[in-house]
Amino acid sequence: MPIATKSDFINLSSEKKTEELAKKISKKLKLGHVVFFVGEMGVGKTTFIRYLINNFQKQNGLKITEVTSPTFNLLNEYQIKQIKINHYDLFRINNLDEIYNLGLFDDITNAITLIEWPQKIKPKPKNLIELNFEYGNDYKKRILKIKGLNL
Repeated sequence: MPIATKSDFINLSSEKKTEELAKKISKKLKLGHVVFFVGEMGVGKTTFIRYLINNFQKQNGLKITEVTSPTFNLLNEYQIKQIKINHYDLFRINNLDEIYNLGLFDDITNAITLIEWPQKIKPKPKNLIELNFEYGNDYKKRILKIKGLNL
């Protein structure tokens, strides 16, 4: 698995590569971290999050649960022993006021916060890690650029 630096692009064209990188990143995440998942629909953001959360469950000896995108309910919460993970999907959010009404950052220091479609969030929070997913030329290839985290 390649080491990511600020400007590296990582090939995530296979689910196996996605799973391996999610596992590696899950070992680096701590309470208070906020992770932005940026990319077009279908590029692999929710799949990555599923592997990330499932790895936390495996590490803590818990049953693997289904992880889906909270597109309609906006938030899925996962309690993994002492770790709380808040998984937001802001696709249906229309403006900044709606984001503030969600209380997105009210309890940020006591959780790991994963946010799909974070483009409307201003200003960006501290402890931010950005995962930018992109399609390659043929839509079968997927690449990831990481900001804010060295592996």
